[in-house]
Amino acid sequence: MIKLKIIVQKYGGTSVSTPEKRELIIDRVVEARKKGFQVAVVVSAMGRNGDPYATDTLKSLVLQEYPDVPVRELDLIMSCGEIISATVLAASLGNKGIVSRALTGLQAGFVTDGCYSEAEVVDCRPEKVLDSLDKGEVPVITGFQGMDSSGELNTLGRGGSDTTAVILGAALKAEMVEIYTDVSGIMTADPVILKEARVIEQITYGEVCQLAYEGAKVIHPRAVEVAMRNNINVVVRSPGDSAPGTLITGESSMLDGSYSTRGRRAVTGIAHSVNLVQFLIEFDNPDSLKELEIFQQIGEANVNIDLIGVFPNVKAFTVKEEHCAKVEEILRSLGLTYRIETDCAKVSVVGVGMHSIPGVMAKVVRALNQQNIKILQSGDSNITISLLVKKNDLNRAVKVLHDTFNLDNIQNVD
Repeated sequence: MIKLKIIVQKYGGTSVSTPEKRELIIDRVVEARKKGFQVAVVVSAMGRNGDPYATDTLKSLVLQEYPDVPVRELDLIMSCGEIISATVLAASLGNKGIVSRALTGLQAGFVTDGCYSEAEVVDCRPEKVLDSLDKGEVPVITGFQGMDSSGELNTLGRGGSDTTAVILGAALKAEMVEIYTDVSGIMTADPVILKEARVIEQITYGEVCQLAYEGAKVIHPRAVEVAMRNNINVVVRSPGDSAPGTLITGESSMLDGSYSTRGRRAVTGIAHSVNLVQFLIEFDNPDSLKELEIFQQIGEANVNIDLIGVFPNVKAFTVKEEHCAKVEEILRSLGLTYRIETDCAKVSVVGVGMHSIPGVMAKVVRALNQQNIKILQSGDSNITISLLVKKNDLNRAVKVLHDTFNLDNIQNVD
């Protein structure tokens, strides 16, 4: 039996939203087939919130009138957007003489854990997808959904279609997974606030995960984790752009043929998040039991905290603005003295090379100090340095860090 040379292409909601944009998808499918690939396509629901068939629009149809509808029924209506997309795109391909077959996540073999609205995929049995590819068809698979062992439909939560595409790529042993989106690739910073931001040609799994966790609007971290475990190369690109996009791959792949002792550059990209509130809790005497109780109660209230700083007499952390009142209520109930700093933002520099390059933190602090940007708090990990600043300093902070690490010329090594 001849082994198929397979590529998986995933298209986001805006890419399938109009006949003109679906023509671009057909062009990309034809292009890949001319290169000798069999193509499996994964689609999201059409458009964005407010558009007729977008997931949030379909969800609101029932929630506006019945806000207490069970999550099982919500999953059913939320799955409809992808089914509409897959059917329309399969018909569009067929109209161009490309034999196609629309498949739901259930038909494509996605087995889920039974958790409605935030399900995890536990297995992928893509026999029908392979059968379609064997026949020379283009299977068009609905992202974002699967079926549990009892036959119940589950949706996968945010980023579910990205995850669907990468899991399918791994199950099919695909040569590559291409994620098509609104932008030409993963950027060194958000181009909305920094016009000098540019496309990163190659990035490691760890770097892109960290950029996403720190607020960058890129491929979902769950999808990248699957790609990393299965050593699947992923490309992020735009359907209407001939540029190659961004290749997400392992660090060793990026260093093949490089014999320099200088290694990777310190910083690859900059991410940010906004609408944060900083809490500073003051203790006259250190109290480890009280400290434990603070974090335990905040966790039980389903509030995520970030940038945790623990000192003998002060505990500092940040939460999203929407959770501020809830945290204040907890702290008051514990009889604690605290201060808050509102209108905060977090800026993070990410790079797999920083663990082998000394002085990166000093360089970051010096750059912000020279621009009189006050650092309210900081945190770091192996490949990330995050700093809390006032929201009105965010744009300047992103620009100065982008300039400091010469990210407009990302091939340079620090």
